[in-house]
Amino acid sequence: MLVSGTETVLADRAIRVLRDSLREADPSLEVTDIVAADYAAGELASVASPSLFGEPRLIRVTGAERANDAFVDDLVAYVQAPADDTTVLVRHGGGQRGKRFLDAIRSGAGGGVEVVCAELKRDADKYDFAQAEFRMAGKRVTPGALRAVTSAFSDDLVELAAACQQLISDAGDEVTESTVDRYYGGRVETNAFRVADAALAGRYGEALITLRHALASGADPVPMVAAFASKLRTMAKLYGARGSSAGLASQFGLAPWQVDRARRDLQGWTEEGLARSIEEVADADANVKGAARDPVFALERMIGVLSARGR
Repeated sequence: MLVSGTETVLADRAIRVLRDSLREADPSLEVTDIVAADYAAGELASVASPSLFGEPRLIRVTGAERANDAFVDDLVAYVQAPADDTTVLVRHGGGQRGKRFLDAIRSGAGGGVEVVCAELKRDADKYDFAQAEFRMAGKRVTPGALRAVTSAFSDDLVELAAACQQLISDAGDEVTESTVDRYYGGRVETNAFRVADAALAGRYGEALITLRHALASGADPVPMVAAFASKLRTMAKLYGARGSSAGLASQFGLAPWQVDRARRDLQGWTEEGLARSIEEVADADANVKGAARDPVFALERMIGVLSARGR
Protein backbone atom coordinates (compact mmCIF):
# COMPACT_ATOMS: atom_id res chain seq x y z
CA MET A 1 0.00 0.00 0.00
CA LEU A 2 1.28 3.43 -1.00
CA VAL A 3 0.06 6.29 1.23
CA SER A 4 0.97 9.43 -0.70
CA GLY A 5 0.40 13.15 -0.31
CA THR A 6 1.20 16.02 2.01
CA GLU A 7 -1.77 15.86 4.41
CA THR A 8 -0.26 14.16 7.46
CA VAL A 9 -3.56 13.94 9.38
CA LEU A 10 -5.17 11.85 6.65
CA ALA A 11 -2.01 9.81 6.11
CA ASP A 12 -1.63 8.98 9.80
CA ARG A 13 -5.31 8.02 9.87
CA ALA A 14 -4.92 5.68 6.88
CA ILE A 15 -1.85 4.02 8.39
CA ARG A 16 -3.57 3.53 11.74
CA VAL A 17 -6.72 2.11 10.15
CA LEU A 18 -4.68 -0.42 8.16
CA ARG A 19 -2.73 -1.52 11.23
CA ASP A 20 -5.87 -1.86 13.34
CA SER A 21 -7.65 -3.83 10.62
CA LEU A 22 -4.76 -6.27 10.26
CA ARG A 23 -4.45 -6.64 14.02
CA GLU A 24 -8.18 -7.26 14.37
CA ALA A 25 -7.92 -10.01 11.76
CA ASP A 26 -4.96 -11.58 13.58
CA PRO A 27 -3.77 -10.29 16.98
CA SER A 28 -0.37 -11.92 16.44
CA LEU A 29 0.47 -9.34 13.75
CA GLU A 30 4.18 -8.47 13.79
CA VAL A 31 4.95 -4.80 12.97
CA THR A 32 8.35 -3.66 11.69
CA ASP A 33 9.37 -0.07 10.87
CA ILE A 34 11.88 0.93 8.18
CA VAL A 35 13.25 4.44 7.54
CA ALA A 36 13.74 4.69 3.78
CA ALA A 37 16.60 7.20 3.96
CA ASP A 38 18.65 4.91 6.25
CA TYR A 39 17.81 1.67 4.46
CA ALA A 40 20.42 -1.08 4.11
CA ALA A 41 20.38 -3.28 1.01
CA GLY A 42 18.53 -6.57 1.59
CA GLU A 43 16.69 -5.32 4.70
CA LEU A 44 13.21 -5.57 3.15
CA ALA A 45 13.69 -9.17 2.05
CA SER A 46 15.05 -10.03 5.49
CA VAL A 47 12.13 -8.64 7.52
CA ALA A 48 9.57 -10.01 5.03
CA SER A 49 10.92 -13.56 5.15
CA PRO A 50 8.63 -16.15 6.81
CA SER A 51 8.96 -16.37 10.57
CA LEU A 52 9.16 -19.56 12.62
CA PHE A 53 5.54 -19.30 13.79
CA GLY A 54 4.12 -17.86 10.58
CA GLU A 55 2.68 -14.62 12.04
CA PRO A 56 1.32 -12.08 9.54
CA ARG A 57 3.55 -9.06 9.08
CA LEU A 58 3.12 -5.34 8.58
CA ILE A 59 6.20 -3.47 7.36
CA ARG A 60 5.80 0.31 7.66
CA VAL A 61 8.18 2.41 5.57
CA THR A 62 8.46 6.11 6.43
CA GLY A 63 10.09 8.96 4.50
CA ALA A 64 9.97 7.23 1.11
CA GLU A 65 10.28 10.64 -0.57
CA ARG A 66 13.88 10.62 0.78
CA ALA A 67 14.62 6.97 0.00
CA ASN A 68 18.15 5.94 -0.89
CA ASP A 69 18.96 3.98 -4.04
CA ALA A 70 19.17 0.65 -2.21
CA PHE A 71 15.58 0.98 -1.01
CA VAL A 72 14.30 1.95 -4.46
CA ASP A 73 15.98 -1.08 -6.05
CA ASP A 74 14.78 -3.51 -3.37
CA LEU A 75 11.18 -2.28 -3.33
CA VAL A 76 10.88 -2.42 -7.13
CA ALA A 77 12.10 -6.01 -6.99
CA TYR A 78 9.84 -6.87 -4.03
CA VAL A 79 6.69 -5.59 -5.75
CA GLN A 80 7.20 -8.15 -8.49
CA ALA A 81 7.21 -11.06 -5.99
CA PRO A 82 5.72 -10.01 -2.62
CA ALA A 83 5.92 -12.31 0.39
CA ASP A 84 2.86 -14.21 1.60
CA ASP A 85 0.98 -12.88 4.65
CA THR A 86 2.97 -9.65 4.52
CA THR A 87 1.73 -6.10 4.00
CA VAL A 88 4.24 -3.42 3.07
CA LEU A 89 2.98 0.12 3.69
CA VAL A 90 5.01 2.90 2.07
CA ARG A 91 4.51 6.50 3.23
CA HIS A 92 5.57 8.98 0.52
CA GLY A 93 5.17 12.69 1.26
CA GLY A 94 5.38 13.92 -2.32
CA GLY A 95 7.85 14.62 -5.10
CA GLN A 96 9.40 12.44 -7.76
CA ARG A 97 11.98 10.63 -5.65
CA GLY A 98 11.34 6.89 -5.98
CA LYS A 99 9.40 7.22 -9.23
CA ARG A 100 10.28 3.65 -10.20
CA PHE A 101 8.61 2.07 -7.18
CA LEU A 102 5.77 4.63 -7.24
CA ASP A 103 4.95 3.59 -10.81
CA ALA A 104 5.26 -0.09 -9.90
CA ILE A 105 2.81 0.16 -6.99
CA ARG A 106 0.40 2.36 -8.94
CA SER A 107 0.35 -0.16 -11.76
CA GLY A 108 -1.21 -2.67 -9.35
CA ALA A 109 1.77 -5.02 -9.44
CA GLY A 110 1.95 -7.23 -6.36
CA GLY A 111 -1.59 -6.21 -5.43
CA GLY A 112 -0.46 -2.63 -4.95
CA VAL A 113 -2.98 0.10 -4.07
CA GLU A 114 -2.56 3.82 -3.43
CA VAL A 115 -4.28 6.00 -0.83
CA VAL A 116 -3.91 9.66 -1.80
CA CYS A 117 -3.84 12.08 1.13
CA ALA A 118 -3.83 15.45 -0.61
CA GLU A 119 -3.95 18.67 1.37
CA LEU A 120 -7.48 19.85 2.13
CA LYS A 121 -7.59 23.44 0.92
CA ARG A 122 -11.26 24.12 0.24
CA ASP A 123 -13.68 24.91 3.03
CA ALA A 124 -16.07 22.33 1.55
CA ASP A 125 -13.44 19.61 1.94
CA LYS A 126 -12.80 20.55 5.58
CA TYR A 127 -16.53 20.56 6.26
CA ASP A 128 -16.80 17.06 4.73
CA PHE A 129 -13.83 15.93 6.83
CA ALA A 130 -15.47 17.14 10.06
CA GLN A 131 -18.78 15.59 9.06
CA ALA A 132 -17.04 12.25 8.47
CA GLU A 133 -15.40 12.43 11.91
CA PHE A 134 -18.79 12.61 13.62
CA ARG A 135 -20.38 10.07 11.31
CA MET A 136 -17.67 7.46 11.95
CA ALA A 137 -18.14 7.95 15.69
CA GLY A 138 -21.92 7.57 15.39
CA LYS A 139 -22.45 11.04 16.91
CA ARG A 140 -25.28 13.29 15.72
CA VAL A 141 -24.20 16.82 14.84
CA THR A 142 -26.27 19.73 13.56
CA PRO A 143 -25.30 21.60 10.35
CA GLY A 144 -24.77 24.77 12.41
CA ALA A 145 -22.37 22.97 14.72
CA LEU A 146 -20.42 21.61 11.76
CA ARG A 147 -20.15 25.08 10.25
CA ALA A 148 -19.04 26.53 13.58
CA VAL A 149 -16.32 23.98 14.33
CA THR A 150 -15.04 24.04 10.74
CA SER A 151 -14.86 27.84 10.77
CA ALA A 152 -13.11 27.85 14.13
CA PHE A 153 -10.30 25.54 12.99
CA SER A 154 -10.23 26.10 9.23
CA ASP A 155 -6.50 26.93 9.24
CA ASP A 156 -5.26 23.73 10.87
CA LEU A 157 -6.58 20.24 10.08
CA VAL A 158 -4.77 18.78 13.10
CA GLU A 159 -6.65 21.13 15.41
CA LEU A 160 -9.92 20.52 13.56
CA ALA A 161 -9.56 16.76 14.00
CA ALA A 162 -8.69 17.20 17.68
CA ALA A 163 -11.67 19.50 18.24
CA CYS A 164 -14.04 17.01 16.62
CA GLN A 165 -12.71 14.19 18.78
CA GLN A 166 -13.06 16.37 21.89
CA LEU A 167 -16.69 17.09 21.07
CA ILE A 168 -17.33 13.42 20.28
CA SER A 169 -15.87 12.37 23.64
CA ASP A 170 -17.42 15.01 25.88
CA ALA A 171 -20.71 16.10 24.30
CA GLY A 172 -24.07 14.39 24.83
CA ASP A 173 -26.12 12.52 22.26
CA GLU A 174 -26.06 15.46 19.83
CA VAL A 175 -23.49 18.17 19.13
CA THR A 176 -25.18 21.53 18.54
CA GLU A 177 -23.95 25.02 17.76
CA SER A 178 -24.29 25.95 21.43
CA THR A 179 -22.07 22.96 22.31
CA VAL A 180 -19.34 24.20 19.96
CA ASP A 181 -19.74 27.71 21.36
CA ARG A 182 -19.33 26.43 24.92
CA TYR A 183 -16.09 24.67 24.06
CA TYR A 184 -14.57 26.91 21.40
CA GLY A 185 -16.46 30.22 21.46
CA GLY A 186 -13.23 32.13 22.02
CA ARG A 187 -11.70 31.11 18.72
CA VAL A 188 -10.93 34.10 16.52
CA GLU A 189 -12.34 32.54 13.38
CA THR A 190 -15.68 31.72 14.98
CA ASN A 191 -16.08 35.26 16.27
CA ALA A 192 -15.06 36.65 12.89
CA PHE A 193 -17.73 34.71 11.03
CA ARG A 194 -20.34 35.74 13.59
CA VAL A 195 -19.51 39.38 12.97
CA ALA A 196 -19.68 38.78 9.22
CA ASP A 197 -23.00 36.93 9.46
CA ALA A 198 -24.60 39.76 11.40
CA ALA A 199 -23.24 42.49 9.11
CA LEU A 200 -24.22 40.76 5.87
CA ALA A 201 -27.73 40.25 7.25
CA GLY A 202 -28.00 44.01 7.86
CA ARG A 203 -27.83 43.79 11.68
CA TYR A 204 -25.36 46.63 12.18
CA GLY A 205 -25.76 46.98 15.95
CA GLU A 206 -25.30 43.27 16.58
CA ALA A 207 -22.28 43.15 14.25
CA LEU A 208 -20.65 46.08 16.04
CA ILE A 209 -21.25 44.60 19.50
CA THR A 210 -19.91 41.20 18.41
CA LEU A 211 -16.87 42.91 16.90
CA ARG A 212 -16.16 44.71 20.19
CA HIS A 213 -16.43 41.47 22.15
CA ALA A 214 -14.15 39.68 19.68
CA LEU A 215 -11.50 42.39 19.85
CA ALA A 216 -11.72 42.51 23.65
CA SER A 217 -11.06 38.76 23.79
CA GLY A 218 -7.90 39.16 21.71
CA ALA A 219 -9.16 38.74 18.15
CA ASP A 220 -6.77 39.90 15.43
CA PRO A 221 -8.26 42.33 12.85
CA VAL A 222 -6.52 40.57 9.94
CA PRO A 223 -8.40 37.24 10.12
CA MET A 224 -11.52 39.27 10.94
CA VAL A 225 -11.32 40.91 7.51
CA ALA A 226 -10.43 37.55 5.94
CA ALA A 227 -13.75 36.12 7.20
CA PHE A 228 -15.65 38.90 5.42
CA ALA A 229 -13.61 38.38 2.26
CA SER A 230 -14.31 34.65 2.29
CA LYS A 231 -18.06 35.15 2.57
CA LEU A 232 -18.16 37.90 -0.07
CA ARG A 233 -16.18 35.76 -2.52
CA THR A 234 -18.77 33.02 -2.16
CA MET A 235 -21.62 35.49 -2.58
CA ALA A 236 -19.99 36.94 -5.70
CA LYS A 237 -19.60 33.49 -7.23
CA LEU A 238 -23.27 32.70 -6.70
CA TYR A 239 -24.79 36.09 -7.56
CA GLY A 240 -27.26 35.45 -10.37
CA ALA A 241 -26.39 31.72 -10.52
CA ARG A 242 -29.30 29.35 -11.01
CA GLY A 243 -29.59 25.66 -10.27
CA SER A 244 -29.80 23.22 -7.41
CA SER A 245 -27.62 23.56 -4.33
CA ALA A 246 -25.82 20.31 -5.16
CA GLY A 247 -25.23 21.34 -8.77
CA LEU A 248 -23.90 24.77 -7.88
CA ALA A 249 -21.76 23.30 -5.10
CA SER A 250 -20.10 20.97 -7.59
CA GLN A 251 -19.67 23.79 -10.14
CA PHE A 252 -18.03 26.24 -7.75
CA GLY A 253 -16.15 23.84 -5.45
CA LEU A 254 -18.37 24.50 -2.42
CA ALA A 255 -20.42 22.47 0.02
CA PRO A 256 -24.22 22.55 -0.49
CA TRP A 257 -24.65 24.31 2.87
CA GLN A 258 -22.33 27.08 1.68
CA VAL A 259 -24.51 27.57 -1.38
CA ASP A 260 -27.65 27.74 0.74
CA ARG A 261 -26.01 30.17 3.18
CA ALA A 262 -24.71 32.43 0.40
CA ARG A 263 -28.16 32.54 -1.20
CA ARG A 264 -29.64 33.64 2.11
CA ASP A 265 -26.89 36.23 2.56
CA LEU A 266 -27.57 37.61 -0.94
CA GLN A 267 -31.18 38.52 -0.15
CA GLY A 268 -31.58 42.28 -0.53
CA TRP A 269 -28.21 42.77 -2.22
CA THR A 270 -27.65 44.41 -5.61
CA GLU A 271 -24.76 43.85 -7.97
CA GLU A 272 -23.55 47.42 -7.34
CA GLY A 273 -23.73 46.95 -3.57
CA LEU A 274 -21.79 43.71 -3.76
CA ALA A 275 -19.08 45.34 -5.90
CA ARG A 276 -18.81 48.31 -3.52
CA SER A 277 -18.55 45.97 -0.53
CA ILE A 278 -15.77 43.94 -2.16
CA GLU A 279 -13.84 47.18 -2.71
CA GLU A 280 -14.46 48.19 0.91
CA VAL A 281 -13.15 44.84 2.20
CA ALA A 282 -10.04 45.22 0.02
CA ASP A 283 -9.44 48.67 1.53
CA ALA A 284 -9.99 47.34 5.04
CA ASP A 285 -7.56 44.48 4.38
CA ALA A 286 -4.85 46.96 3.43
CA ASN A 287 -5.66 49.23 6.38
CA VAL A 288 -5.50 46.50 9.05
CA LYS A 289 -2.17 45.39 7.60
CA GLY A 290 -0.54 48.76 8.13
CA ALA A 291 -1.87 51.15 5.48
CA ALA A 292 -3.83 53.09 8.13
CA ARG A 293 -3.12 54.04 11.72
CA ASP A 294 -6.34 52.70 13.26
CA PRO A 295 -7.27 49.12 12.26
CA VAL A 296 -10.32 49.13 14.54
CA PHE A 297 -11.77 52.16 12.74
CA ALA A 298 -11.16 50.38 9.42
CA LEU A 299 -13.13 47.38 10.70
CA GLU A 300 -15.99 49.54 11.94
CA ARG A 301 -16.19 51.43 8.66
CA MET A 302 -16.23 48.15 6.71
CA ILE A 303 -19.01 46.78 8.90
CA GLY A 304 -21.05 49.95 8.38
CA VAL A 305 -20.81 49.70 4.60
CA LEU A 306 -21.59 45.97 4.51
CA SER A 307 -24.45 46.24 6.97
CA ALA A 308 -26.01 48.74 4.54
CA ARG A 309 -25.46 46.15 1.76
CA GLY A 310 -22.92 48.35 0.01
CA ARG A 311 -24.97 51.49 0.01
